[in-house]
Amino acid sequence: MTVAIDPITFEVIKNALSSVADEMALVIMRSAYSPVVRDSMDYSTALCDRHGEIIAQGLTLAVQLGAFPDGMRTILAEPTADLRDGDVFIFNDPYGAGGQHLPDIYVIKPIFFAGELEGYVCTMAHHCDVGGIAPGSVAIHATEIFQEGLRLPLLKLYEAGKPNPAIFRILEHNTRHPVHLMGDLRAQLAACTVGERGLTALLKKYGSPVVRPYLEALQERAERAMRDVIRTIPDGVYEFTDWLDGIGETPEPLPIKVTVTVADDTIDIDLTGSAAQVPAAINCPIAMVRSVSYCAIRCLSTDELPNCQGYMRPVRVTAPAGTIVNPVLPAACAARGVIGYRVFDAIMGALAQVVPDKVIAGGEGGPTLFSIGGWHHKKFFVMTEVMVGNWGARATLDGPEGISNPAANLSNQPVELIETELPLQVVEYGLVPDSGGPGAHRGGLAFVREWRLLADEAVFTVRADRRRHVPYGIDGGHPGGPSANFLLSGGTERALPTMPLEAFTMRKGDSFRHVSAGGGGYGDAHARAPEAVLEDVLDEKVSIAQARAAYGVAIDPATHAIDWDTTARLRAAPQRRRA
Repeated sequence: MTVAIDPITFEVIKNALSSVADEMALVIMRSAYSPVVRDSMDYSTALCDRHGEIIAQGLTLAVQLGAFPDGMRTILAEPTADLRDGDVFIFNDPYGAGGQHLPDIYVIKPIFFAGELEGYVCTMAHHCDVGGIAPGSVAIHATEIFQEGLRLPLLKLYEAGKPNPAIFRILEHNTRHPVHLMGDLRAQLAACTVGERGLTALLKKYGSPVVRPYLEALQERAERAMRDVIRTIPDGVYEFTDWLDGIGETPEPLPIKVTVTVADDTIDIDLTGSAAQVPAAINCPIAMVRSVSYCAIRCLSTDELPNCQGYMRPVRVTAPAGTIVNPVLPAACAARGVIGYRVFDAIMGALAQVVPDKVIAGGEGGPTLFSIGGWHHKKFFVMTEVMVGNWGARATLDGPEGISNPAANLSNQPVELIETELPLQVVEYGLVPDSGGPGAHRGGLAFVREWRLLADEAVFTVRADRRRHVPYGIDGGHPGGPSANFLLSGGTERALPTMPLEAFTMRKGDSFRHVSAGGGGYGDAHARAPEAVLEDVLDEKVSIAQARAAYGVAIDPATHAIDWDTTARLRAAPQRRRA
């Protein structure tokens, strides 16, 4: 049956699919138990066609959405005869099941209509704890995945509509917080039910023979639009190396090297030359690396692209096995996000050489991961917070602050809910003056956040970065400020590494304080309008001293008026770049 593609019907079907995926996301947010899912919004939703290709994505987490194809390949390898109406799959294993790390649990349901497989509804959520050697299951000091928690290969959580009680019992007994894990799992199942209802309603309205060609047309339009975007980039080979500070007390820098090759309407991203996998939990499975690569190239578009798998087709990602960007068993990977987000920054750095007007300067380095757990009032508590803060500057705009990384879509957990539900007090939470990289457009400011423990004792882990290798600037912009971690105990302050290879014990009254990195600047700081610098000073984003030293703008500390004569002299002198 040949179906002519009507443009109005096309838009109706495309928007209906997106609405279903977004409704799934709202169901998870409103039904989840744990703060990391409910408040941080560390989860994703998608719909796939009968071939397992994404046809719609919820407006959720970019670094997860591009990973659904990896998970779907595992399901598609299953014999079709084994699929039945009412089946629900569950898995999380990065080695063999397409997972990213063990806390991210996939729940995927095949959808049947009129007796035929017509698609899949997909969810993924970061669960608060799946066991392992540290609360929150994100111990940097894990040296192999067997220390990180419960590995789930592809399993049927439901078979023909009947739950598998053994899997539920195993999950419940391999977490420090079964109420949250089981509650979040039920939220994912509820989202799958809503997705099934929405997709089935669409099939009932139009019929499978009509819907299928529209789904193919959707993929083709997304692919065509992405190829048009790539054609705007001059052909060539562009290289960039970004660096992680490294692990432990005496870190050795770890390179993330990217070679971007543009040829007409295709783009190859090759990560050959990146560091070998390490005996710590920051190794990043290829599923996330692909996700951030797709996201980085998609960010170059100023037009809306259909939110489906077609836009990924012109982008090819290569990463050698056994490296931090494609580890092999038994590499630990629970804290892999820092590398995934750095791949995004490295791609932006490479493209800055050829399309600087379309890219973003280095940001905070991805969310900082802080996990803490212990006993309080005879119950175990766990908090995993993925803290986000800023972007780097762009060609025409300052880097925003108080916002998620461009490759994420996360939220910092509300102070009021943390203090209501957990034995923690948020002592400080705010922006850090002078932390955004100076430039014609300023990088976003860093944030500071400090927690004080109210329970008798707890254990925490932290993953941060961008202390020695700060966020880069573009086109003469200065780098952003460095990150910092501190443990405050008994009146003393101890500086901690960015990626400590140990868990730390806190006792009642102790505090942990984190300062994120600031975003990199864009362009010559002396080209920034003096009025814009003054506005930053009045907003307490920039000090009078930095206004003078970095921007060449003299401001009277008493009247807050610009001294135009001194400013002219400062800007006539050669600019001294900040170290």
